[in-house]
Amino acid sequence: MTPTSPDAGPATVLVLDDNDTTRYVVGSWLRRSGHTVVEAVDGAQALALLERSPATELPELAVVDISLPDMTGFEVCERIKGAPRTAALPVVHISATAIEASDRTQGLHRGADAYLTEPIDPAELQATVTAVLRYTRARRRAERLAARVAALHRSTLALYGATDPDALAGSAALGAVRLGAARATAIALGPDRDTLHLAHHDPGLPDGPEVRLFEAPPVLLDLLAHHTLGDATGAGTALLDAEAWSAVLADHGLAGTGLPTGPVAVVTARTKPGRPPLAVVVDGDALAAPDERDLLPQLTQAAALALEAQRSQAEEHALALTLQRSFLPGRLPAVPGVELAVRYEPASARSEIGGDFYEAIDTPDGLLLAIGDVAGHSLEAAMAMGELRHALRAYAIEGHDPQTLLHRLDTLLTRLRPGLTATVCLVLIAPDRRSVRIANAGHLPPLLRLPDGSARYLSEHGILLGLNVPQPPTTEYPVPPGSTLLLVTDGLIEVPGEHLQTGLDTLRDAFADAPPELDRAGDLLLSAFARAQTDDIALLIARLD
Repeated sequence: MTPTSPDAGPATVLVLDDNDTTRYVVGSWLRRSGHTVVEAVDGAQALALLERSPATELPELAVVDISLPDMTGFEVCERIKGAPRTAALPVVHISATAIEASDRTQGLHRGADAYLTEPIDPAELQATVTAVLRYTRARRRAERLAARVAALHRSTLALYGATDPDALAGSAALGAVRLGAARATAIALGPDRDTLHLAHHDPGLPDGPEVRLFEAPPVLLDLLAHHTLGDATGAGTALLDAEAWSAVLADHGLAGTGLPTGPVAVVTARTKPGRPPLAVVVDGDALAAPDERDLLPQLTQAAALALEAQRSQAEEHALALTLQRSFLPGRLPAVPGVELAVRYEPASARSEIGGDFYEAIDTPDGLLLAIGDVAGHSLEAAMAMGELRHALRAYAIEGHDPQTLLHRLDTLLTRLRPGLTATVCLVLIAPDRRSVRIANAGHLPPLLRLPDGSARYLSEHGILLGLNVPQPPTTEYPVPPGSTLLLVTDGLIEVPGEHLQTGLDTLRDAFADAPPELDRAGDLLLSAFARAQTDDIALLIARLD
C-alpha cells in the first residue's frame, strides 16, 4: 500500500510474538510496506529492548501477541503505557486464541490502540498499522505544536520583561532553542545605537546550557538585513551556507568565538521604517519543519517589538529628562562667605521623571536656599516643579520672608495644580552668615554640621504644600563660622521596606564624617546612598565661613 501522507510513512515497528512463523510472516508483511522491524520473543525481551533504546530510536509502534510465555500481551501493553518514556507508543494486539469480543474489549481497555485476530489479512494489518501511525503522528505533531506555541508565549513574556538589550537578546536566543533550534544567536542594536548585543544559547555545551554575550560592530546587522528584509518592515528569512556565514563572522571579528559556522538560517524583523532590525540566527536545518518556519519569525517579530519598546522608552525618558534639567538652575549665585555645591541624580532609565528640584537665590535679606519634591513621577510633576521653582524666584526677589514664600507657593499649587502636593524646605542665610531661618513644608529637615564635626537636624517643620493649610512661623538658628548645611530629597535615603528614620540617622553619621571639600562630600554621599535608586535625588551643600 502506498502511504497517502507523510504521517503514514515508514516506521520502526516492534513485533512481539513467541511463534517464529507468525513473527516472520508479520515482519515480512511490514517490511514489504517499507517499515523497519525489530523482533522480540517474550515480554521481558521486548520491555528490555524498549528500556535500552535511546529516546530518538524508540519504535513508533508495537505489534504484540496476546499469548506469551512469560506474561500476557495485556500486561506488556500496560507496562508500555505505564512507563513515561513509552506511554505514547501505540500498541496493536494480535491473537489466534483470544478472539472473543470480551478479549478485544479487554485489550482496548488495557491500553491497546487496535486489536486484530488471526488469521490476519495482510492488507488489514497494513491498513491498521497505517491508520494507527497516522493518528499517532498527527497527535504528536499537535502536541509538539501546542508545546511550542506555549513556549512562544512564555518567551514573548520574557522578552517584554527584559530590562536591557542584553537580557532581551538572551531571552530571544533562549526562545529560539525552546522552539526547536539546536542552538541560537540573537543580535540586537541597543537604544544607544552604538553597541550591537549578541547572545548565543547552546544547550549542547559540555557544562550544560549557557547564554554567552558578545559585542560586534553595528554594521553586522545591516548586512543581515541586506540578506533578508532590506529596508522593509515585517519579518524575513534567508539561508546562508557555511562558507558565507563563516565569512560574515570573520569580517566582523567573531571568528573563533564559538558561534556556529554554518550553514545557518537568519530571521530578521523590523517594526518601523528606518529602525535597525533584530536578527535571530539558528542552524540551517532548524527551519526544515513547518512549525519552526512559522514560529521563529513570530518570536523574532516579538523580540523586535520588545526592543522597539525599550528604544521608545529610552528616547522618551531622555527627552523628559532634558526637559526636567531645563527647569533646574543653570548656575549658582556667587555670594561672599558662602560656598555651594549641588548634585542632581535622575532615577534609573526605566523610571519616570520626578519633581525634585533645588534653588539658590541671592535676595536683599540674604542667600535663600531651597530644596523640594513634587509628589509623583510624571511629566506633570516635572512641569509643576518648574512652575514652583520659577515662582519661588519671583517671590523671593520681591523680598518676602520664608513663611510668606511657602504660603504663596501653596496658593499657586492649589489653584494651578489641584490634587498635586509638594514638599519644600527653605533656608535663608543671614547676610552676616551667623544665623539661618528655616521654613519647612513637610520636607526632610536640613542637616547642620558644626565646626567640631558634630551634626544635627534642624527638624521643626510644617505640613506639605497643596493642602491650603497655614505654615508655622520660621525658626531661627545661630550658626558658628565654618558650619555646613546639607539639604537633600528623600530619593537619597529612602529604601523600600526600611523605616525612614534609619536612613536619616545613617545620613547624619555619614555627613558628620564627610570630607570638608563640598564636591568630594557630595560625591561621597551619592555613592554611599544612591544604590539602585528608584527616585530622583537632589542634594545641596552650603558652607558658611
